[in-house]
Amino acid sequence: MSTNGVQQTTDMQVNELYIQAIEDILSKTLMNIDRFETRFPHASIDEKYILNDNDDWTNGFWSGILWLCYEYSQDERYLKAAEGTVASFRQRLDQQFNLDHHDIGFLYSLSAKAQWIITGDESARELALAAADVLMKRWRNTNDGSGYIQAWGAKDNEHEAGRIIIDCLLNLPLLYWASEQTGDPKYREAAEIQAERTRRYLVRGDDSSYHTFFFDVQTGIPIGGATHQGYNNGSTWTRGQAWGVYGFALSYRYTGNAAFLETSKRMARYFLEHLPEDSVAYWDFNAPPADDTYRDSSASAIVAAGLVEIISHLDAADPDRLYFEEMLAISMQSLINNYATIGDDAAEGFLKHGSYHVLGGFSPDDYTIWGDYYYLEALMRLAKGIPGYWYGRK
Repeated sequence: MSTNGVQQTTDMQVNELYIQAIEDILSKTLMNIDRFETRFPHASIDEKYILNDNDDWTNGFWSGILWLCYEYSQDERYLKAAEGTVASFRQRLDQQFNLDHHDIGFLYSLSAKAQWIITGDESARELALAAADVLMKRWRNTNDGSGYIQAWGAKDNEHEAGRIIIDCLLNLPLLYWASEQTGDPKYREAAEIQAERTRRYLVRGDDSSYHTFFFDVQTGIPIGGATHQGYNNGSTWTRGQAWGVYGFALSYRYTGNAAFLETSKRMARYFLEHLPEDSVAYWDFNAPPADDTYRDSSASAIVAAGLVEIISHLDAADPDRLYFEEMLAISMQSLINNYATIGDDAAEGFLKHGSYHVLGGFSPDDYTIWGDYYYLEALMRLAKGIPGYWYGRK
C-alpha cells in the first residue's frame, strides 16, 4: 500500500465500482423474479431470455443468483424466490427428469447446497447429497482399474459412452463436498480420478485445452480430443479453458494436490495471454479474429471468479499473485465498463456479448445465465467476500 494514500484511494474506488455493479444486479434480479415467475432463464435471443421449465443444465445458475442476492441484501424477496427454485429441483430429482448428464453439480450446488450453506436447512442438505448419488451413477469403471464420469447420454449410448468433458470440473465440488458430509471416500475418489484424467488428457502441453476427449469404453485407452462447441477439434474453446481455470483451482481446494493448482495457474496464464485488447475473450482462441468475431463475456466472467479462487491460495509475496491480481482488476473493469448492462433498467441480463453455441447458431451473441452468475459471483467475492456455493463454509 502506498504511503501517500494513492493506492488506498484507488482500491476504494474499484470496490465502489463493484458495489455499484452489484446494486444494479439486485434491481434487475427483482424485476426478473416477476418476469420469469416459476420458469428458468437459459440464454437469450435479441436480449430476451429464453425461459424453460426445470429441464436444462443451466437452471441452477438462476437459483445461485437468487441466493447470492439474498446473502448480500438479506431481502426476503430473494429468499422466497430462491426457496421456490429449490422446491422445483426437489421435484426434478424425485422424477429423475433430464438428469442423464454430468451437470448435476451445476444444478444442485447452486440450489440445494446453497440453501443448506445459507440457512442450515437439513432437507436441502439431504437433497444435495441425493444429487451427488445421481452424479455417481455417471461413473464408468474401466479395465485398467480406473474410470471416468461419462459426460452425456444414457449408459447404453454408444457414441457418448466414452466421452469426458472439461465442463465436468465444476460438477466435481458436489462430490468432494458429499465425502466431507458423509465420511464416505467414494465421492472424493471418483472426483479426484476424474480431475486427474481431465488434467492428463484434456489439457495440452501448451496449457490450452480440448473441450471433450474420448476413451475406449472397456479399456479406458485414450482415443483423442474433440470439440462440441469450439471452432474445431484442435482449437481452444474459451469457455472450456475457463472451466479448467476455475475447476482445477477448486479441486486443489478440496484435495491439496499441488498439480491441480499448478494446472489452474498455467491455464489461466494461457487464457490471459491470448485475450484481445479489451481483455474479454473471443468465443474460441483459434477463431480468426475480426471486427465481427463473437466474444464470450461468460468465459471471462468464469475466469474472473476462478482467478479470485487461485489468488486465495497464493502467498502475498508470490509473484504469480501480483500478476493475477492485476489481470483480474483489468478484466473486471472491462466487463463492467464495456459489457455490463448497468443503467439499462429494461435489460434482463447482466452481461452483453456472451456466446452459447456459435457454430450451432444458438445465441452466439447475447445474454447467458451462467455468464450472469459468474460475473455476480466474482463481484461478490471481490467486494464482500461472499464465495459462492462450490464448497461448504467452516
